[in-house]
Amino acid sequence: MKNNQINFFKSKDLNSVLSPLGEDLKTFREKRIVKIENYEVKESAKELNIGIYGWYAICPAKELKENKIYHFSMFDEPLLLFRDENKFVRCVKNVCPHRGASFYEGDFINGELTCPYHGAKFTSEGNCKNIDRLTCSHIIDSNYKSYAKKIHLFQYKTLEKDGYILINYSENPETNINDDEYNNTIKNHELIKHGFKVDEYAYEEVLVDFKCDWARIIENHLDILHIFWVHGDTIPDKDVNKNVLTSFNQKININKEFIESIYSYKNNPSKEFIRIKFIPPGRILIYKGEPEIARYVQVLDHIPLGNNKARVIVRHYRKFLKNKFIRELVLFEEIQRKTFYKIFNEDYMILKTQTYNLKLELLKNDEIKLLGEDKIIKYFWNWYKKSEEKDNPWRYSKKIENNMDVYDKLIFKYPPEINKLDIFNNLRILRKTFIRYASPLIILLLII
Repeated sequence: MKNNQINFFKSKDLNSVLSPLGEDLKTFREKRIVKIENYEVKESAKELNIGIYGWYAICPAKELKENKIYHFSMFDEPLLLFRDENKFVRCVKNVCPHRGASFYEGDFINGELTCPYHGAKFTSEGNCKNIDRLTCSHIIDSNYKSYAKKIHLFQYKTLEKDGYILINYSENPETNINDDEYNNTIKNHELIKHGFKVDEYAYEEVLVDFKCDWARIIENHLDILHIFWVHGDTIPDKDVNKNVLTSFNQKININKEFIESIYSYKNNPSKEFIRIKFIPPGRILIYKGEPEIARYVQVLDHIPLGNNKARVIVRHYRKFLKNKFIRELVLFEEIQRKTFYKIFNEDYMILKTQTYNLKLELLKNDEIKLLGEDKIIKYFWNWYKKSEEKDNPWRYSKKIENNMDVYDKLIFKYPPEINKLDIFNNLRILRKTFIRYASPLIILLLII
């Protein structure tokens, strides 16, 4: 990856942050191009000290069903999540250490994982407080018992927090996990640390997969100002479109744990437009105003499934319209999802073509020129380039042949592309509308 491989477009979710519930942007009175003429950079540390290896939110906790295995990948390494017999979350390499087979279609009952090849059964040792091994207890023939006790599954540290399952992805998975080794970087993912009290918010959530470069999607979400060009017709505010634009100042805060960019109006510096915070390696927060008073916060978690395969978990936390009955009555969740999908889809073609140009090595220093408004993007790419060189996370991707797509086609249950998700959501809206409004009327007419 090159430092300056960037084009300035795309962020999808800011829109869902700004648009869904009407944070209005009525201050745009001037019809001129978006400009960031002044920016201030505050550096409490020269650079981030967190690399590409670190904590990732992998899936909502509700996705990890009892007696079910959750298959996924990180940088093309096949992994799986499950709850062991003590209900603790485990993340292990999808490789049986006996003969290297996958656990796909193996038995998984009461937290006991069984390899479908020779019947190797893996359970937790000891009192299982996420500090013990996943040890094999049986391989078909009981004569193998002493051998079985010597083989273990390789695993990554896990944590269940704020309704997410997080893993600490690193270069070397371990056979023995020790809770005492958990470092403070996990706290950087806790919303409370950034000033947000989760229990004061309700939220909607979607998972979307992209067949494009993971880092490009993060870049997309860091680029706030493209919403005027790409999403102006989607955001239900007449002042956010290509024809009604204004100028901004930008303040950037950098420390060891995050990069934050705060945008304020050029003609009214005391009035904030939006702010965005990048928390490495894959989380972005988008909100308006100080966290203590912010009415919403958009949380985006970017998961590098593999080469040109990435997943995004989007949560829109809000302090308004929290009554569940009213939300159900007006189909609020479905309408929110529809907005999410439309915004994502508007960015998707840009992201795919950008990834294509990247593969052709067209995004080079002499062909991509960053502007002043791309300041946060420049900091991001500086971090990414250094982290990629240091961590070498794509080591597995380089070994995959073009025809080795068994995981993509069979094992990894990626969500459908965005258009299909939107169709499913529309059908859900029609079904709920019929059940709640049309069917009672039909029954009444039949009775009459």
